[in-house]
Amino acid sequence: MKKETDRQRRFTLKERFQYWFDNRMTKGSLGLIRALIVVSVILAVTMAALIILLGFNEEGEVASVFWDSIATVINAWMPSFEDGSPGYVIIMAITAISGVLFTSVLIGIITSAIEEKIDNLKRGNSLVLEKDHIVVLGFYPGEYTLLNQLILAAAENPACIVIAEDMERQEMEQNILENLDIPKNVRIVCRTVDITDPASIEKCSVETCKTVIVAPTDDLKTIKAILAVSSLLQKKGVPEISVNAIISKNEYRFPASIAAANNITTLQTSSILAKMIAHSCTQTGLSELFREVFNFEGSEFYLEDLCGIEGLTFEELSVRLNNAIPVGVYREGKTVLNPSPDYKLAETDRILVYSEECAPPLIEESGTALANTEEKTVWTAADKTDAVIIGHNETLPVILQELPENVSEVFIFSPDITTEEQEELQNAAAHRCMKINYNQDDPRQESVLIEAAKTSRHIVVLNDHEKDADEADTDVIFMLLNLRDIRTRFGLRFNITVEMQKEQNQNLVGMGDRTDFLVTSSMSSLILAQLAENPELIDVFREILSNKGNELYLKNAGAMQTEGTYTVRELRRKMLSNGHVLLGAMSGSDYVYFDRTLDEQVTLNKDDYLIVIGEN
Repeated sequence: MKKETDRQRRFTLKERFQYWFDNRMTKGSLGLIRALIVVSVILAVTMAALIILLGFNEEGEVASVFWDSIATVINAWMPSFEDGSPGYVIIMAITAISGVLFTSVLIGIITSAIEEKIDNLKRGNSLVLEKDHIVVLGFYPGEYTLLNQLILAAAENPACIVIAEDMERQEMEQNILENLDIPKNVRIVCRTVDITDPASIEKCSVETCKTVIVAPTDDLKTIKAILAVSSLLQKKGVPEISVNAIISKNEYRFPASIAAANNITTLQTSSILAKMIAHSCTQTGLSELFREVFNFEGSEFYLEDLCGIEGLTFEELSVRLNNAIPVGVYREGKTVLNPSPDYKLAETDRILVYSEECAPPLIEESGTALANTEEKTVWTAADKTDAVIIGHNETLPVILQELPENVSEVFIFSPDITTEEQEELQNAAAHRCMKINYNQDDPRQESVLIEAAKTSRHIVVLNDHEKDADEADTDVIFMLLNLRDIRTRFGLRFNITVEMQKEQNQNLVGMGDRTDFLVTSSMSSLILAQLAENPELIDVFREILSNKGNELYLKNAGAMQTEGTYTVRELRRKMLSNGHVLLGAMSGSDYVYFDRTLDEQVTLNKDDYLIVIGEN
């Protein structure tokens, strides 16, 4: 009975008005202004009608009374005794007081609306109206390599980079301005966006952008962001816009058919970093070389249309091309990296070169080319060596597979490595004549760490991918500091290769001799920036960064019998005859790239290293 009574309850006029007013208030400033105008007009008309009905308009002009009433509401003008009869003055005074209230409320509403708009702009909620811009989904304070590379890639051309993250716009802008030098030709636009929500991403105008980059983050968030932006691009009818991302774990690999259908390009950093670690641990400076080759400072990879190449062999082009190093040939949508010297070029071929874009490549006349008298060099095999690996993660099998051929023994210091994992490692190294030793004592104990330090000249410290990134990096930092201390105290000369997850953490201990850093976020950002500017070179990057095909190497000049003075032309031919494309040389910690004139002379010492691309 009570429920029935509640249903039959009639709402009072006050309650209905209160409900209407509350709904009107929730519609924002525009709704309030409309309501205020309606109330003001009703008030003015009511007051004018009272004056007319009561006969207070002595002159009898009805229209003027209505106009005076409306003007009084708007201007809040207080009448004087000379303006009319006492009744007229009283009613107009009431109207003027109401006008003061009207004006005050109106100013308050407009002020609130302006503040609300400014607040929205500060929070980065407005729509982006740009074309041919780069959209970066994800921003993390302390990680600036990607943005820096995109700025460098713009050179002196106008460019716009839209950065989206679930963070206050002002906070993002402040972090960027404090850590990056933004040239006048580059505009940075920040927006507060949930990068996993297509509706939220829409404010970045992805349908008019040049490319979309998902900044390095955890795999799950990256995958959600890829799916969100791909869904939005499909909805907008622009599936041809490329989406580039880095995914660390192989189990989250995008199926090839889905990636192709949605123009998604992804690379797995776990295997990439594992390969880099494997080669860097015995080649001090190789990790920095990867950064040198893949960043936009100085020389870089790009495709060049060259006239007069039809009928030439790749070797002939190599010994006749000035200001650029030919690295491969782009034909029918595919790039052949480091082709054979007798590879015939066609007129429609595009040449993959490594060079600074400021100097256009020039082909010399055929009469100046060097005659082919080069004989294949018999390389001197590198001395056998061993390596120590401290810690373990899922990339360790790949590292063992990719270690240089001269590594004959590996010592793994890890307290929690299981029997099943040991079997997996043995299987991974089964094709190698490599002995694997296990030490399951805790390497955080000084005695164990000293034993590891005295075991080999090559030490690798792996990151624990199961821990929080900052926590795992902190563990690695303490391990590195202790190793450096042991090296100093005992006068040892081992080199250290360190895997870290965050670039900002590397900056804490970046100084130190004979230490190579492989930083997941930093290397991922370099590769992503390259993909954004050179999407057609994805197969080249995949090959260089994969476990098969042509890779980047540092070759000792003494072991390769290249000591002495050569011209750039002679060195290029010498390397080509042995299956390598020559990029440059490393003397100490200095890099020199041979993308200059062919007749420039180069002197190599036995301790120098040649930078080459080839198959090992």
